[in-house]
Amino acid sequence: MATAAQTPRFTHPAARGGCPFDPPPAYQQARHEEPISRVSLWNGTPSWLVTRHEDVKAVLSDARFSSDATRPGFPFISAGARQLSAGQPTFIRMDDPEHARLRRMLTGEFMIRKVEALRPEIQRIADDLLDRMTAGRTSADLVNEFALPLPSLVICLLLGVPYQDHEFFQECSRVLLRRDSSVADVDAAQERLADYLVKLTEAKRAEPDDGILSRLVARGELETAEIGAMGRLLLVAGHETTANMTALSVLALLQNPDQLAHLRAHPEAVAGAVEELLRYLTIVHSGLTRVATEDVTVGGVRIGAGEGVICMVSTANRDESEFPGGDVLDLTRDARRHLAFGFGVHQCLGQPLARLELQIALDTVLRRLPELRLAVPFEEIRFRGEMIIYGVHELPVAW
Repeated sequence: MATAAQTPRFTHPAARGGCPFDPPPAYQQARHEEPISRVSLWNGTPSWLVTRHEDVKAVLSDARFSSDATRPGFPFISAGARQLSAGQPTFIRMDDPEHARLRRMLTGEFMIRKVEALRPEIQRIADDLLDRMTAGRTSADLVNEFALPLPSLVICLLLGVPYQDHEFFQECSRVLLRRDSSVADVDAAQERLADYLVKLTEAKRAEPDDGILSRLVARGELETAEIGAMGRLLLVAGHETTANMTALSVLALLQNPDQLAHLRAHPEAVAGAVEELLRYLTIVHSGLTRVATEDVTVGGVRIGAGEGVICMVSTANRDESEFPGGDVLDLTRDARRHLAFGFGVHQCLGQPLARLELQIALDTVLRRLPELRLAVPFEEIRFRGEMIIYGVHELPVAW
């Protein structure tokens, strides 16, 4: 059994490099030289960093690596992330059997058949947004006028959350997902969002609708605070991830004109293109966190009980042993083995919806805006390096 060096190799999160689409160079170098490395977190706490595709899958599929953030040794990527875990927990921060019990309550909501039935409505929303964005204009910010409102409208529709409150919950989400948010700011944003969703859940008890919150109420198995926590998870994750993936995908295509031309020539290949973009961009750049509940050997390295582990899905998705030429965007690649949605029992519940939204968003934008281009130099684009969910703050485009 090999032994990795106990001295931290670098501090996590690491500095970004020249290409904003790539994982930080330190992670890429670690994958080649020391795939399971010791790193130091923001507060000096040591953790293991796992960077290879095979090893990341091994950790994420092993029940001996816990998702429970209350366990000693659990690695937090920031003070704000640690504080966020102090609130009402959701099933993504639980282990089985409680994780499975709560997750099953939502599984039916995101089955492929049920999600596919939403295609006409999501297409209508996408077309309406582009109608408004392009009316009498030749330029706009694609983030705020298309990429962000599309998944926000959809998740509000599914949950039964009034879309007119979107500025409020998007503001709270930004605070919760910033790595540099203070503990006080996280507390305040979390409390405001929890109060909002608890009040909304109580309103559903009096006047139910066809949304997920109402159906959770009708089950009679959860307290109001538990339903509110589920609503918070779905609301934040349901719009932040897809919004940033949409904008970043459009930008990546504009920066790779050969791939853009291929997708325009083969619009029927959009589903495969989405998988490759998910692999190439992997917007969870901070990694997926776990803590070992007992001594485990992964990739020939012993990880001790109580030691934190950060699975870098971004570097795993660039692993040449799994994806030859992985640092290159290739829309003809079979990228279905990517780990952008995680792996194992905790993999993303909403991935069928995310895939559908991304397919519709990209197809609609490319079909309706054949002259789409950046409205500013690429060097002026502001990337979300300070956020847990990577992306761009704005995307000025013209057509």
